This record gives sequence, C-alpha cells and structure tokens, in this order.
Amino acid sequence: MSKTTALKSSGSTVVGTPALAIVPETKPKPAVQASRVGMKLITMHQPEDVHRQLKMLAAEQGRKLEDLQAEAFNLLFAKYRKPEIAISSQARSAG
Repeated sequence: MSKTTALKSSGSTVVGTPALAIVPETKPKPAVQASRVGMKLITMHQPEDVHRQLKMLAAEQGRKLEDLQAEAFNLLFAKYRKPEIAISSQARSAG
C-alpha cells in the first residue's frame, strides 16, 4: 500500500497524491586551494595577549603567523627528538 497524502489548496482537497520526501538541500563543496591540499586545520584558543604578541612578532619579522607557528612546532619536535616536519608557507610556495 503506497503512502498518500491529502493536499489542501484554497479550500479544495486533492486525494491520492503521493507523499513527498523532504530532501535536504545539498551545497557543492568549495574547491580546495592548492596550497591547502593534504593539510589539516589546527585550531587553538589562547589569551588575547598571546594572539596580539604573535601578530606583532610576525609583523616585526616580516613573516606570516603561520610561519611562526611552523617554527614553533619544529622547535617542539626537536625538543622531543622528533623529525622537524612543519613546513612554512614560504617553503610550500617554493616547492
């Protein structure tokens, strides 16, 4: 037995029409920038002062914040005798 529904339109009823399935609207995935292929987003919450100081340091050094983060990760990796594998945006664009 098929599902049917009654539709009401300006006082009249249409009987025997098939029930409509509600399908969520799908949006196409945005294209991934070539520089982000194979990359994963790392999100951190830090006090506002930490963020401000990092941005100032990046500006003073003429570098991107992401490059300072890669440098910091590599220093941490070295401390624990792990391969220094974080890549700066400059190194990625050169390769």
